[in-house]
Amino acid sequence: MERLKIEATKSTPAVDFNPKTHIHYVGGESYPENSREFYNPLMNWIKQYMDTVTKSQSIVFNFEMIYFNSSSSKALLDLFYLLDDFAVDGEKNIVLNWIFITENEAAEEYGTEFSEDVKHLKFNLITKD
Repeated sequence: MERLKIEATKSTPAVDFNPKTHIHYVGGESYPENSREFYNPLMNWIKQYMDTVTKSQSIVFNFEMIYFNSSSSKALLDLFYLLDDFAVDGEKNIVLNWIFITENEAAEEYGTEFSEDVKHLKFNLITKD
């Protein structure tokens, strides 16, 4: 499986999904004209990737979002639901780290809300100075 690496732009986050290390990253700002157009390839990659991962393999997704608009919020939530579905009954060992700067109260609030929406994957809120 190929690594998915997308450089950040003014309106889209950086993405680095690494199937060898099983550590994945999305970070930056997200307010593209069409959120679905940006996030659908990420969702498709995750679906294919999950077919290659064993139940015992630890998988980490680090999200470090500085700012995102409402359509990106919906796309992120859909992505989290997808990960949550793969974690049902311990099928996949997935940890999601929501990383935010201490002063970014909005990011903390969104992280808290997202964490309440998922039931099966481990969701960590991590502050960063």
